[in-house]
Order: sequence, then structure tokens, then C-alpha cells
Amino acid sequence: MSGTEEDPGAGSTVRHGLPELIGERREKARRLREADDQAFPYHFRGSEPIAEILSQYERLSAGDETEDKHRVAGRLVARREGGGAAFLDVVDRTGKIQLHARMDVLGEQRFAELTSLDIGDLIGVDGAALRSRRGEISLRVDSFALLAKALRPPPDTHRGLADVETRHRRRELDLIANEDVRRVFLDRAQIVRAVRAYLDSEGFVEVETPVLQPLYGGALARPFTTHHNLLERTLYLRIATELYLKRLLVGGLERVYELGKDFRNEGVSSKHNPEFTMVEFYEAYADYEDAAARLEALVGAAASAVAYAGELDFTVPWKRVGFMRAIAEATGVDLRAAANAPALAREITARQLALATEGASWGQMADGLLAKYVEPTLNEPTFVLDYPVELSPFAREHRSEPGLVERWEAFAGGIEIANAFTELNDADAQRQRFQAQREAAEGGDEEAQPFDEPFLQALEQGMPPAGGVGVGIDRLVMLLTGRDSIREVVLFPAMRD
Repeated sequence: MSGTEEDPGAGSTVRHGLPELIGERREKARRLREADDQAFPYHFRGSEPIAEILSQYERLSAGDETEDKHRVAGRLVARREGGGAAFLDVVDRTGKIQLHARMDVLGEQRFAELTSLDIGDLIGVDGAALRSRRGEISLRVDSFALLAKALRPPPDTHRGLADVETRHRRRELDLIANEDVRRVFLDRAQIVRAVRAYLDSEGFVEVETPVLQPLYGGALARPFTTHHNLLERTLYLRIATELYLKRLLVGGLERVYELGKDFRNEGVSSKHNPEFTMVEFYEAYADYEDAAARLEALVGAAASAVAYAGELDFTVPWKRVGFMRAIAEATGVDLRAAANAPALAREITARQLALATEGASWGQMADGLLAKYVEPTLNEPTFVLDYPVELSPFAREHRSEPGLVERWEAFAGGIEIANAFTELNDADAQRQRFQAQREAAEGGDEEAQPFDEPFLQALEQGMPPAGGVGVGIDRLVMLLTGRDSIREVVLFPAMRD
């Protein structure tokens, strides 16, 4: 009996009788409360992860029973009964185990109460481990408790929950119905833990900087705007943590990182969610080559944490290609020859490239060429190095290539996963970059970096040479779990009404 009528919110085909089913469940809950005002316990302490129990008895032979006592708690997902015995399947976040209930063990009344439970109810069980004659590791039910009543039937455990819209809006149903979805988010937790462990082991200090900021910065993006009533001022949800973290380098915290949420008021796509998770880390006395080695090690640690066995090869060193060369090879466009916006627009039009040019700056078109014609081809882990200064207001000028800066972006699986600079620590040069961004904003560029005088004053105190990296955690999880949309790795993604 795995499968009942589904909640209309589960995106299933609703059959007649759902209101009656919900009514029956409510009536059962009412009768239980009437019989005992403490019918549903406040706790069920001491339950063990199901996976740990299963692993202990892998060598138990079919038909063997033990007197090893165990306690589990979870959701009832299936029930089969007959001849004074019943078999029930219970799941927790680690796995599923079969319960073997017998009337001669429980007694007639308790056996009847157990077999009257509904699919979806949460139960706790005490019992002894055994392996059934069919070879399934099970627990003999010695006692049980109903922990919570499911008033609505769950999605069908055989068919799962397939409607994508409902899966993303009602993630709790998705997690109930789809074991592979639970696995993704458990893997995500492992990846985040591995990222932190790597940085901690390398002497980086985890810090927290403001999410509500009086001036947004650190990326080319539009912010979310809000208002603080008491302070009577406009504030912004941060688009990056970069500028605050570099102020900490100035203050003498030579290796710092922050792992948390950033917010950008931009489109929603398979690679973009307006609320997303980033880790940014900054290291004094390092440059972008050191930062590349750090990223290779960090991704390797995350891949090992989830025993990654996909098609991508994260063996170091990763492939490296220059920004200008990558675009030239993919499109035939020579960015050095087409060195201004009109010339680049003409080149794009002449080559019949599908990229909008009207009103676009040189930097926007160059970045568009990379995104459209280069990024999707970068399947194996690759660093694209040495960007035009127009695209990188915080990166230090290239030590040997005029007009370029020491910046890379890392790609894998056809998407960008990280961005890094040899950080610009010359306060006067940074002031000039801010001024150029201010002029771009006055010209209508909504994503231009605002002029940040407090950051400039911090740089004027002296910031050590440094390398900094930002890694998109959501995209990293996509890669390491084999998902092709950010909505599959964010528990509650942004959606339209």
C-alpha cells in the first residue's frame, strides 16, 4: 500500500475522494486526542540513523534474527499486511528500513493500531534487527509510537513527484517523494562543509560582513533596494562581500573568507537566482596564480567530500586560455583590432554573430562574446585569464600585457564557477577606476560600480598585495551533483506568483 490520493498541491491528477481522505485523517487525529490529551509525544529521543543500522547487518544471512535493540523514527511510506503480520517501510533522511510487525508480539489491539496508521504518518519504533527470508534487513516491532499525524496524503512513492513547478514551490513534497532530491541537498551540505574545512585548514578566518549595506559594491550588478525607517536612509542588499573583506586585509586579517548569501536584482535562469550563495576568500601576499591553485585544491576537496564520479576531470593543473585568444578562436573577432565600441559592433555585425550591439559598451559586447560563444564550450575545468580592464574595476593591471588586468574566471561543465583577481591595492588607481564607473553610470549603465569613498580611504591606509576569489556555491553543487539547473540545488528558488 505505497501510494494514496495525492495533495492537489503536489501537481498530481486529483481523483475524487481527496476531501474525504483528509476528513478521515482529521477524524483519526481527533479520536486520538480525545482518548489521550498527550497522544502525540513532545519528543522521541535516542533514534538512530537508518543507514547506520543497515550498515551493521550487511553480513546477516536471510532468515537470521538478533536480539540487538534499535530505535528508529521516520515517515511511513508503505504498508503490507496479512496473516497476523505486517511489513511497513519507514524512511528518514539517511535511508529506508522495513519494519516487521507481528500480532503475537504486539498484541491484538496495538497491532490493529499500527496497521491503521496512514501513509505519511511519522512514527517511532523500538525493535530488534533481523534479515527477512527474502533478504531484507528489518526491525522486529516490539513497541511503537505515533509521533505526528499526516492530515494530507503524501505524493505517490512509486511515481514520485514529477511536476517541476510543484517540486520547486513545494520542496517539502519533493523531498518526501524523491530520494535523489534528498541526496542532492545532503551532498550540498557536505560540499559546504568541505569548503569551510579546506579554508580553515589553510589558516583563513571566517568572518561576517553586513548584508544590509549603505553602498553596494564588489560586482557589476543591480542591487535590491530597501529603506531603514529609524535611520531614515536607503540601504541595499549586498551584491558581493569583496570590499568589506579587503578592508579587513587592510586591518591586518591576512587570510579571510565569508560564506553566505548575496543578492542581485537580475534575471532568473538555469544559472541565475537573485538570492545565491557565495564564498569569497582573500589572501595577503598572493596573486591570481596563487588564487588559481587555491581554487583547484578547494574544488578537489569538495569533489572528494561527495565521492564525485562524474565525467569532469578535476585533476590539476586545469587548462588555461587567455580571454582575447578564447574569443578569437570561438568567433574570429580580434578584440585588440576592434578596440572601441563602434569597431567591435561592426565586427560583430560583419561576422553575423547573434549578439545585440545597439547601445552596448565595448566591455559589454566583449563580455557577451565570451558568455555566448566561449563559456558553453568550456566543459573541462578551465581558467580564462587576463581580462580587459573595462570588465574588471578591482583587478590589478597586468604586469606584462597593457590594457589587461590579472583576472581569471573558472569554468566547468559550460558554466562559470569562480572569479579571481590579483587585487588592485593602489588607492589612486582605484579612484580613477571608480570615476570611470561613475561616468558609465551617468551614461545609463545600471550595473556600474558606485563610487565608494570609505573603501578608497581604507586603501589609502595601505593594503598588502593580495589574491581574491569568489566561488558560486550553487553552481559548484550543480557540477558535483550532475544537475543542469540552479533550481535543482536551491531549496526554495525564486519563482513568479
